[in-house]
Amino acid sequence: EVQLVESGGGLVQAGGSLRLSCAASGFTFDDYTIGWFRQAPGKEREGVSCISSSVGRTYYADSVKGRFTISSGAAKNTVYLQMNSLQPEDTAVYYCAARRGAPNGNTWYRSGMYDYWGQGTQVTVSS
Repeated sequence: EVQLVESGGGLVQAGGSLRLSCAASGFTFDDYTIGWFRQAPGKEREGVSCISSSVGRTYYADSVKGRFTISSGAAKNTVYLQMNSLQPEDTAVYYCAARRGAPNGNTWYRSGMYDYWGQGTQVTVSS
């Protein structure tokens, strides 16, 4: 059974940092791209970042470039999203998702391309 479990969300003041974790199981980790998405109230789900460990490729949304860093490897089958300089507009439920194969610049941010999803973790940034 495929499982993606997010953790690390919480409440932080503007300018602060959080690190989200996505623990994956039930599939061959290196065969998949892991993506982070977020959804704020009343807004569509948007792609934040993704990583393919097997090809060493990462992508970021323009809104988070230079502030967020995606990584994997500290723990087996776990992907992290280090979020620095958080702003109130980063407030959302953050989800991790998995799709088979390597990502490319044209599709990595499309939620419909992902097969498996976690339950989400709330990130709230106060001003």
